[in-house]
Amino acid sequence: MINKMLKQLFTVLFIIFTSTVFSQKLIGNQDDLDQILKNIDQFSGYVIAGDYRKIGEAYTKDAKIFPERQDIIEGRDAIIKYWTRPAGIKTSYHKIIPSEIKVVNNEAYDYGYYEGKTKRANGSESFWKGKYVIVWKRVNQEWKIYLDIWSALK
Repeated sequence: MINKMLKQLFTVLFIIFTSTVFSQKLIGNQDDLDQILKNIDQFSGYVIAGDYRKIGEAYTKDAKIFPERQDIIEGRDAIIKYWTRPAGIKTSYHKIIPSEIKVVNNEAYDYGYYEGKTKRANGSESFWKGKYVIVWKRVNQEWKIYLDIWSALK
């Protein structure tokens, strides 16, 4: 009897915890929000796969990225060069966790947290996480990243 009550209590606490910790605020047309969420998941997949061409295609042609402690990088080719990892370096895990996405006409913003893991040629791994803001633009009925800024959390 006590085990059953503890199990029920744990289930209720788990539901409350996950709904508050992982809650998202999504504002706008559901189809647009769904496409942006899909693009976010695909982007992580491209990073893990090392598909630099697809990473570049996720951005508008005139996109800008704002990597931590670096100058602004402009244009798709420069962005692909930034994301291209040196030989022996692989991102083995990458996840973007949006806190809020708001669509306004042909633009949207998205902010939240990211996390990932990098594996080096010597087998060592580093785990990292941070916060981000993305400005999206609708280009030919597709949502593309126009501005992408992030910084690490300590």
